[in-house]
Amino acid sequence: MLAYRMTAPGSAELVELPTPDPGPGQVRLDVLAAGVCHSDLAVLHGTAAASWELPFTFGHEVCGRVAMLGEGAEGLRVGEQVVVHAPFGCGRCPRCVGGRTNYCDLRASLPAAGLGLGVDGGMAEALVVDAVRVVSAEALDPVAAATLTDAGLTSFHAVQGCREVLSEPGAVVVVIGVGGLGHLAIGVLRALGSPTVVAVDTREEALGLARECGADVAVLPDGARAAVGGTGAAGADVVLDFAGAQGSLDLAVTLLRTAGELVVVGSGGGSVTVSKPGVLPAGAGLRLPFWGSRPELEAVVGLARGDGLVVRTTTYDLVDADRAFADLHAGRLVGRAVLVPPCR
Repeated sequence: MLAYRMTAPGSAELVELPTPDPGPGQVRLDVLAAGVCHSDLAVLHGTAAASWELPFTFGHEVCGRVAMLGEGAEGLRVGEQVVVHAPFGCGRCPRCVGGRTNYCDLRASLPAAGLGLGVDGGMAEALVVDAVRVVSAEALDPVAAATLTDAGLTSFHAVQGCREVLSEPGAVVVVIGVGGLGHLAIGVLRALGSPTVVAVDTREEALGLARECGADVAVLPDGARAAVGGTGAAGADVVLDFAGAQGSLDLAVTLLRTAGELVVVGSGGGSVTVSKPGVLPAGAGLRLPFWGSRPELEAVVGLARGDGLVVRTTTYDLVDADRAFADLHAGRLVGRAVLVPPCR
């Protein structure tokens, strides 16, 4: 089978591998689609993989079809379309037992962050995973379904964490960065009955996508303060920053109202100095959400089945993985890049 693998620091290539067989409690999937994420770029070009064993196959956003059941794998059938919950955990701590492997107490000491992030993932023609990781995704477009496992799940988790604040009358939420995650966050907000949504991006095409996904207002950064003021609110109750760059964070803190929440999802290298008093308003909350739980993935799939999410994708053949990575790195994409193996 073909697989796109990180073979050395800063180097990835398409290779031919034997098709794996599932062990006890596992399933083999014929991969239908695998998303490409900025996290993949960070691993390839950064230091995140320094402690991980190489090589490994990229791909933590996966939709596949069950091809083979290992001994003891229950609740699934051959031919069923599924998505994969990829975050790794120890499997023993209370958070892992509750499906929250994304917040495993031992995460810092684990040998990998998740499937495709330290161990073999889904940028391949086939993938073996533990049966407990898969969630049924029948009747969904597999390309869109793949994006739900990180772009959709992370966005859903970020929004869920501030639902109490967003339930206040007249609440306003600002979404900074309408990319692979940000455009799905707007859809999640709308599907869950959100308040006023103001979207901010530096690209006109991204602002168009924000409107398509349901944003009430979509503006360039220099228009953000006026847009929030135009809602009649004293400021944003929640700012979801999907860029996490210095410029986006500097803007975010100026938009928050008293006791507002800043939710930093992106890992763009920016920072906020936390002090009292400081740049954050009185009563402000700061959250750094990471991925999401398996039950939350089930909820995201449910939203997608109900036509509550607009998913913008650009597809590439698996053999064009280098080009997909390059386009993402160069900022040429709006929405999510997705690899499709041959004959799928």
